[in-house]
Amino acid sequence: MTAAAIDLAGVRARFPALASAVAFLDGPGGTQCPQTVLDAIGAYLRESNANLGGAFAASRRSDELVEQAHATAARFLGCRAEETIFGQNMTTLNFALSRALGRTLEEGDEILVTRLDHDGNIAPWLELAHDLDLRVRLVEIREDTTLDLDDLERKLTERTRVVAFPLAANAFGTTTDATRIVELAHAAGALAWADAVHYAPHRPVDVAALGVDVLLCSPYKFFGPHLGLAYGREDLLRSWRPYKVRPAADEPVGSRFETGTLAHELLAGFVAAVEYVGEVGWDAIKAHERALGQRFLDGLPRRCTLYGLETMDGRVPTFAFRVDGISPREVAEALAARDIAVWDGDYYAAEGMARLGLQPDGTVRAGFVHYNTFDEVDRLLAALAEP
Repeated sequence: MTAAAIDLAGVRARFPALASAVAFLDGPGGTQCPQTVLDAIGAYLRESNANLGGAFAASRRSDELVEQAHATAARFLGCRAEETIFGQNMTTLNFALSRALGRTLEEGDEILVTRLDHDGNIAPWLELAHDLDLRVRLVEIREDTTLDLDDLERKLTERTRVVAFPLAANAFGTTTDATRIVELAHAAGALAWADAVHYAPHRPVDVAALGVDVLLCSPYKFFGPHLGLAYGREDLLRSWRPYKVRPAADEPVGSRFETGTLAHELLAGFVAAVEYVGEVGWDAIKAHERALGQRFLDGLPRRCTLYGLETMDGRVPTFAFRVDGISPREVAEALAARDIAVWDGDYYAAEGMARLGLQPDGTVRAGFVHYNTFDEVDRLLAALAEP
């Protein structure tokens, strides 16, 4: 595959769900899985279903799988295997990691979050602030949904301990200038704490290049099973006292934050998902998704109001919009009747929706990933144009 083209027929043939008549334009809420992911999950349960540390073969295979999953996560994120952490989901991991950090914080310390954030990177800090008498402040967004970096810079103080931000907004598709955010956070002595859940299906993640201290994502958003995955800088993880049972191992350092027995079958599915993405290639994925997004922007009917950037620059192909005179739920239901799957609501991005005056109904959200087709985009546009 080249950077300019994707073997779309070959890609779609790998996803059993895509054999139906449904246009799955609901990727921002979770993607479909290729057959290799389904096979890996089933194979583990058939052949290796056992807990860790045993003398027998199935347990040894499970040990090997966990090691392989961490090595795969390290390649996917651009870090060391010891710095990767698996959990139930991104939000659960974020509560666990923020709680561990909280043991180092003091009354009056400050956390900055943004109006672009999913609540999974806001609520953990609000709850921590409630318990420890911390201060949580919101960094504003502009009308076009871009992050106001001047506001971020103004709100940084000597008491700022964390700057929590998304690499891409799950509601609007807007990407952020992560390099600048990290620079500002570190200059103030704060940690840079990134949510990559919505970014990871669309662009490669490299925590070393980004310079972030903590990053979280969700494999079910990039063609894998329901899991959470986090990166934590090794020296940072070693400086925290984790919430863990006493017999659990302290090494590798990331495992300190993996409470209980992991879902091994889902780790097998995660490995297969990352292998699948590697086979398709990021250049092909990015080029096709950009073309899909441009097709949508070029054809969006006038009766639709887009919230967010009107260009493919500075965004991923996720679009929030409203149709004149029709509630988002009614639009989603009408599209579902035409076998077009989209979302409606606020997508746990309540702060951004409130900033743009879109509460309580939110918007319609359509999102494209690399397995979507131009025909599916055209089906959506034609349906939206109907009176």
